[in-house]
Amino acid sequence: MTFSNNDLTIIKRGIDELLIEQELVEKLKSGKVLRIKAGFDPTAPDLHLGHTVLLNKLRQFQQLGHHILFLIGDFTGMIGDPTGKSATRPPLTVEQVKENAKSYEEQVFKILNPDQTEVVFNSKWLNELGAAGMLKLAATHTVARMLERDDFNKRYKANQPIAIHEFLYPLLQGYDSVALKADVELGGTDQKFNLLMGRELQKHFGISQQCVITMPLLEGLDGINKMSKSLGNYIGVSEPANTIFSKLMSISDELMWRYIELLSFESIETISKWRNEVNDGGNPRNVKVAFAKEIVTRFHSSQAADQAFEDFQLRSKGGIPEDLPEVVIHIEGESIGIAQLLKLADLVSSTSEAFRAIEGAGVKLDGDRVSDKTLTILRGSTVVAQIGKRKFARVIIN
Repeated sequence: MTFSNNDLTIIKRGIDELLIEQELVEKLKSGKVLRIKAGFDPTAPDLHLGHTVLLNKLRQFQQLGHHILFLIGDFTGMIGDPTGKSATRPPLTVEQVKENAKSYEEQVFKILNPDQTEVVFNSKWLNELGAAGMLKLAATHTVARMLERDDFNKRYKANQPIAIHEFLYPLLQGYDSVALKADVELGGTDQKFNLLMGRELQKHFGISQQCVITMPLLEGLDGINKMSKSLGNYIGVSEPANTIFSKLMSISDELMWRYIELLSFESIETISKWRNEVNDGGNPRNVKVAFAKEIVTRFHSSQAADQAFEDFQLRSKGGIPEDLPEVVIHIEGESIGIAQLLKLADLVSSTSEAFRAIEGAGVKLDGDRVSDKTLTILRGSTVVAQIGKRKFARVIIN
């Protein structure tokens, strides 16, 4: 493999920090295939676009000819990563970890090339570490060093409990890099302490130290908080094409550029051209449509992207799209209230949100606006439920 300055330009695109750049240049110039590691604790069964910021960078390394180590933390997932947490995180069961890991494996290859990706589970070497090995690993760092981590420090000063096993998490993540002999590790900006731990432990064990690349944390649809399924501000890679397209069209014009920078595979020249067109008075909606089509094509198909665009235009004009997600609701009684129906159809997160939407004239059934919050729908009915202009579902009540 040969090295060019363009390789470094590609690698640095969209990153937050590279430690240490000269070391990475030397690794690239060596001509060897680098081992690029990124770890995912399987704490949720679905990947969202926030996760793909890392995956996109891994894909770029693959295109440069390097080997990806997609690490599923089935062992550390049972501890729970305390990063950014104000309280001890409940550990996952073995069954939860296995189920979530299976979903991760199925979804990750929508972005990565499976021929250049090695999926690894850290239980393989951490189970073998044993109690004696764990004690030796713990002896490499002090409590004072661990309290340098911002989240631990804040909890300590606030007299909030920190369990002993939480101190082990950064050490175990760092040991993953030792076991895998990683040349580069990627993670979010909130993972910097853990990533640097890998460098320190590699040095302790006499292994060439990995370089560290931190990636920005992608804001969710609200434009404020980190994208998170628990906050409901996410776009899942396995969501229907219409849902992905509509959610992307709903983001602000300012946030659009942030998403494009971190998620688009378009060239820097193309993105600059888009910016210039908007700055010269062009409609940012045109850029948003092109970007939304790109993302939908990535996770579905170009045909699905075109159809999602057509449906979006139809919805914007008040029409009902043909290709609706179908939801089956099972009830025990003879009927179901409108608020409960909307909640079970996953169109709202709560019945109170449904009531607010009705009060705001934002709910329709079969194209007719709903104003009665006590409305009930009989068992055996099939209705098209709509919230606002973009959220639809064909609901079958059994």
